Amino acid sequence: MKSKGLTNFIFSVKSPAWWRLVMRYLKQPVVYHTLFWMCYFLFNVLRWGNYHNDYLYSLKANLIEFPMHMALAYWNIYYLIPKLLPKKYPSYLSLMVVGVAAAVAMRLILENTFQVFPADPPYIGFPYILELTIGEIYVQAFIAMFKFLLDWGKNQKRNRELEKQSFETELAFLRSQIQPHFFFNTLNNLYSLTLDKSDLAPETVLKLSELMSYVIYEGKQKKVHISKEAQYIQNYLDLERLRFGDKLYTEFRVTGDIKNQKITPLLLLPFIENSFKHGAMDSMKRIEISIQLSLEEHFLTFTVQNLKSEQLDARSNAYQHIGHNGVGVENIKRRLKLIYGEDYHLKIQDEAHKYTVTLKIPTYENAMSNN
Repeated sequence: MKSKGLTNFIFSVKSPAWWRLVMRYLKQPVVYHTLFWMCYFLFNVLRWGNYHNDYLYSLKANLIEFPMHMALAYWNIYYLIPKLLPKKYPSYLSLMVVGVAAAVAMRLILENTFQVFPADPPYIGFPYILELTIGEIYVQAFIAMFKFLLDWGKNQKRNRELEKQSFETELAFLRSQIQPHFFFNTLNNLYSLTLDKSDLAPETVLKLSELMSYVIYEGKQKKVHISKEAQYIQNYLDLERLRFGDKLYTEFRVTGDIKNQKITPLLLLPFIENSFKHGAMDSMKRIEISIQLSLEEHFLTFTVQNLKSEQLDARSNAYQHIGHNGVGVENIKRRLKLIYGEDYHLKIQDEAHKYTVTLKIPTYENAMSNN
């Protein structure tokens, strides 16, 4: 019975719930302030006890001086520093001088009252008073430095949280610009088929529902498998093939082992949409668009190429605006910057008869940001 009870106690100590309760308790300000002062007090007793070879004297002396250390420290870090620094240095220094002098005077009075001295008592003169003053200044400087470090750590954590929140807000905004544009274009395609009373309309609705499901659910994820993104692209191509029929010739190749690799969703389709926008004019007898996804050494290379339509002004820059209402290449670049930092490569070639986009990004495990 005793052995079983001890085992239960050990497991209860190792329990995550027990540990979380202890950590929550330790995070209470009163608790960690008390622990700090207890540790500092014990350190001082041992240090000066060893120095004077008199631990009883060190204990008594520290019992006298520590209440003054604590009172002056809290007055300094919670009142003087917030109220007077950095604008009122003279006032701060004046009040600190008064505080240190009062603490030293009180200590001298209490030491003499209770006769708390080592075996070889010091001469109560200027050298001893100077020693006490320097010691008090040292303690207050140490406490203030410790408080500054804690505040700096909290500010750094707060800034990181604000940056993360700002990052996620901006990224969500950029995504929201792309998704309505995608639905707008696809519904336009469906509208054209219904006007023509095409038998392809039902299949188009089915494909559209699959695409909408991906955008609504997978598009909100921070990362998706490349295989899902590839299937999404294939569905989009199938939808466009329903629209253009035999006039559309697409080549979509995927090379490399993409099974367990992930990327941010909805990064690639705007470039493909742009290829259809500028390479699939009604007057063209043959629409040729080539797409390739290649994975090599944890980097995904995406390439899309289309022939230019003769109706497209040769002087225009097709990639000035990707899609409708100005959802453009700057949007995509900004998303890439937020997600991958400088760890990506985007190249756009605007040649006489064709456009080519090449994008190289790390798979998600190697991306600079896994947020």
